[in-house]
Amino acid sequence: MFLENTVNHNEQFGWIEVICGSMFSGKTEELIRRLKRAQFAKQRVEIFKPAIDTRYDDVHVVSHDSNQIRSTPVPSAEQIRLLTSEVDVVGIDEAQFFDDEIIHVCNDLANRGIRVIVAGLDMDFMGKPFGPMPALMATAEYVTKVHAVCTRTGNLAHYSHRTSQSKDLVVLGETDIYEPLSRAAYFKAMQVKQEPK
Repeated sequence: MFLENTVNHNEQFGWIEVICGSMFSGKTEELIRRLKRAQFAKQRVEIFKPAIDTRYDDVHVVSHDSNQIRSTPVPSAEQIRLLTSEVDVVGIDEAQFFDDEIIHVCNDLANRGIRVIVAGLDMDFMGKPFGPMPALMATAEYVTKVHAVCTRTGNLAHYSHRTSQSKDLVVLGETDIYEPLSRAAYFKAMQVKQEPK
C-alpha cells in the first residue's frame, strides 16, 4: 500500500510518484484513486494525458474498468509545464508516449513543490524499457509496480504481449491486440513468433 509523504509539514516540497507495470495491471486505476483522494482533500489537481491516447475518451483518463477522471490532453510534455500554475498535485497518464522532456517537466514540477503522480507502461511489447519511463522511475521518490494476471498461466504478469503482427512501437489497442503474460508465457510466445512458418 502506498502512503503519501507526511514527514515535514513546515517545508514546502514536492516529489514524484511513478505507477508502472504491464497493460491491464491497474496503473490508471491507481492513478485515478490517488488523484480523487487529493481532490477530496480539496487539493488543487490537474491531470494530463497524451493527445494521441483516444482509446476510451478524448478528454477523460479512463481505466479498463471504466473508472474515469477529467484530464487535459496535451501534444507534448512542454504543454504540461505551461498549464500547471496554482496546483498542488499533477497527474500524468500514459507517460511512455511522451518524449524525454517529460522527465525534466516532472522534476521541475516537483522542485516547485508539486506532488507529481505519473502512470505508464514500464516495458514495450518487445519487453524493452519504454521511452522515458526508466528515467522517471530512477528520479522518482516512490515507484509502485503493479501486475496483471497472465491470461495463459494465471500467474502474475508483467509483460504486454502484442498479438497482432505490427512492428510499430506505438499501437493503441486493448484486449483485441494485447494480452498480459508472465515471464514464462511471454518467452514461449516470443519463441513461437520467431519460428519459421
